[in-house]
Amino acid sequence: MVFETISRIIKVQLPAYLKKLPLPETIGGFARLTVSEWLRLLPLLGILALLGYLTIRPFLPKKKKQRDSLINLKIQKENPKVVNEIDIEDLNSANVCYCRCWRSKTFPVCDKSHIKHNELTGDNVGPLILKKKIL
Repeated sequence: MVFETISRIIKVQLPAYLKKLPLPETIGGFARLTVSEWLRLLPLLGILALLGYLTIRPFLPKKKKQRDSLINLKIQKENPKVVNEIDIEDLNSANVCYCRCWRSKTFPVCDKSHIKHNELTGDNVGPLILKKKIL
């Protein structure tokens, strides 16, 4: 049923629509089109513009990444300065990673949120990694 409808649109309705369009034979003919003729052309021109944009979009330069923004958006905002102290002697594992991008859901421990932050902003922040020497 769906394919029959699509087939009918492509085989019957689309050619009939295109035959009725006031397409001039020369470029200068576009200047002589009336307002109502332009209005009849708008859907087709809109679709062609969209298809053209989607075709060239992969080749367009990427948007500039935001570089000037607050780092800490929500962690301990009531404090004038956020400081976390952890004694190295209290480390339970050989390596511990601490967040420096302020995006971690497990702050102060890194949950690798900096990867998404770096992609969005062009930043290069990474975690602070503390390694415990094993004697």
